[in-house]
Amino acid sequence: MEETQWLVDEMLGRLCRYLRFLGCDVEYVRGLDDSEIVTRCQSEARRLITRDRGLASRLPGSVLLTRTDIGGQLAQLRVLVPSLPRTVSFVRCSLCNGVLGPVQRATLDGPALSQLPPAVRAGTAVLYQCRACHHLYWEGSHTRAIQDRIRRWLDAEP
Repeated sequence: MEETQWLVDEMLGRLCRYLRFLGCDVEYVRGLDDSEIVTRCQSEARRLITRDRGLASRLPGSVLLTRTDIGGQLAQLRVLVPSLPRTVSFVRCSLCNGVLGPVQRATLDGPALSQLPPAVRAGTAVLYQCRACHHLYWEGSHTRAIQDRIRRWLDAEP
């Protein structure tokens, strides 16, 4: 099954980040008018997620969300897109949508290592790095907190 590539407009920046936590390929656009968004979705074969009824009506297959809270938006999306992943994965950068890959501590330079808390720097957690922006990720208590929030939101009524 081929992965859906998404595009979210500027009303859904926070949702974009959570979808990336779930491993979804999601582009976030700001400052584009509706025609530019339509063109970009069509040229990149991306499916639009928006809260703008007029914009959604211009693109067949768009997902129109009505909720304003992130939890409600994820609950709605789960109903509208049943194939939506349900667990946090280290596949996409939550900042830039780049692809993540495992990285060895020994290959990191000083500035990259300084991004890490001392316990992580000295620990054994697997590190992941964005191939585009070089941001570092690792599994920790923050990952469990994000997963718990996502699970709660996805299990909620839309």
